[in-house]
Amino acid sequence: MTKYIFVTGGVTSSLGKGIIAASLAKLLQARGYKVTIQKFDPYINIDPGTLNPYEHGECYVTEDGAETDLDLGHYERFLNVPTSQANNVTTGRIYQHVIQQEREGAYLGKTVQVIPHITDEIKRRMQLLGESGEYDIIITELGGTVGDIESLPFVEAVRQLRWELGANNSLVIHLTLVPYLAAAGELKTKPTQHSVKTLLEYGVQPDILVCRTEHKLSQEIRKKLAQFCNVNINAVVESIDASTIYDVPLLMLKENLDKTALTKLKLSNKNEPDLENWKNFLGKLKNPTSEVCIALVGKYVELPDAYKSITEGFIHAGATNECKVKVSYIAAESVTKENVAEKLKGMDGVLVAPGFGERGLDGKLNAIKYVRENNIPFFGICLGMQCSVIEFGRNVLGLKDANSFEMDANTSNPVINLMEEQKNITNMGGTMRLGAYDCEIKKGTKAFAIYGKTKISERHRHRYEFNNDYLKQYEAAGMIASGFNPETGLVEIVELKNHPFFVAGQFHPELKSTVANPHPLFVSFVAAALANKKSK
Repeated sequence: MTKYIFVTGGVTSSLGKGIIAASLAKLLQARGYKVTIQKFDPYINIDPGTLNPYEHGECYVTEDGAETDLDLGHYERFLNVPTSQANNVTTGRIYQHVIQQEREGAYLGKTVQVIPHITDEIKRRMQLLGESGEYDIIITELGGTVGDIESLPFVEAVRQLRWELGANNSLVIHLTLVPYLAAAGELKTKPTQHSVKTLLEYGVQPDILVCRTEHKLSQEIRKKLAQFCNVNINAVVESIDASTIYDVPLLMLKENLDKTALTKLKLSNKNEPDLENWKNFLGKLKNPTSEVCIALVGKYVELPDAYKSITEGFIHAGATNECKVKVSYIAAESVTKENVAEKLKGMDGVLVAPGFGERGLDGKLNAIKYVRENNIPFFGICLGMQCSVIEFGRNVLGLKDANSFEMDANTSNPVINLMEEQKNITNMGGTMRLGAYDCEIKKGTKAFAIYGKTKISERHRHRYEFNNDYLKQYEAAGMIASGFNPETGLVEIVELKNHPFFVAGQFHPELKSTVANPHPLFVSFVAAALANKKSK
């Protein structure tokens, strides 16, 4: 029978439930168990696809085209296993399904209520992944903080589901904050006690407490938390601040989080966890032999979480190259023709990031022109690729009004055009070109040298594409389309012939970079930046 672990959070948000869930899953996976993680978000949006990155961080896209919470990126990066539509569910999706059922007469005239109809649908979704029999353990992270109005139906669903699953088939991990008061010179347990008390009021007793803290928990503090929160003292787990999120699985191993969970689920400890490759990765990450500076030119740089997968991709690629990647976030709208040299001074490589809308477009074009003319390694992602096409059109081909149809519907040179299948779409949510699509790479190109094969698959999230009417003109001038979608002819990758490293993709390679499999485009870009630094 599939076992279930529920991860709740208390005291404050942003404590790192996703990292704790991913770390526990990594340890259980390393012991030989088949594990997956799902995230239940309490907001009423159907998915994060229409949310502003400033509100919610990046929108993570799965292989099957689901727009999901950024925590799913952590799950994939830790476990090296793809997630899907079923791994992220929102309140909006739950209510949408129940209301649709009601409209179709599925409830036979009954009054539709939060209990039992909403909670029944939550429980059904919680168990969907378990029905396949593919997994031994499913970890479910509940978004938000216990006590929030929005999270109440989810906590109630957990209460009911635990009763239905029976003893030893589920457990609840509650992540809380144990703050340190500098004036008093001590850690305080009261916020955790209150958080657990709130959870108990909803009928849920946590089995394990994971305590985020800046200072080590003494035995006395652990005993106090165990006594007043009704848990065993060995179920009080310290989660001290770490220098990198990739330390957390080893810290949780030291705290026996995986052993405690398996004991409570009446599962054997199997083998000791095999974390040799993980430790090797950490060794390279923490002991770099060199350093490169990469400029990330983007629209949402005030919130680094807006580019979470990109920064993690650089961490993976940096470790592979035994090189520390120092990312400088540069607001695109601050880059002008006059100050671009100063803004990019000392940078060994430049990445132009994905995004939507016209704000910051000129700054991105200025940055791309500068790196193209000065032979600085360049990497463009999605809109970054489209910007490289616009810049080349304006400054090399002489198409002075070259633009994207997204930015200027009246341009006489729409080198980036709206995709044919997008032209009649009016709904914004979930209607872009989403998920994994095939790409065929031309031999003899930089892209082929990077991937080492002609057939790849990458994840997409866009509405606009390279306008193939201009393809011959571009290639004659030196910008090569080195990757195509075999079915649609959509240009997936462009590169410059006579440049040390100038590669841009219409897709999002950052979404497929993991600890076990760093993405080759990131690895090659960091290597090119390193070579550029050495040549200087």
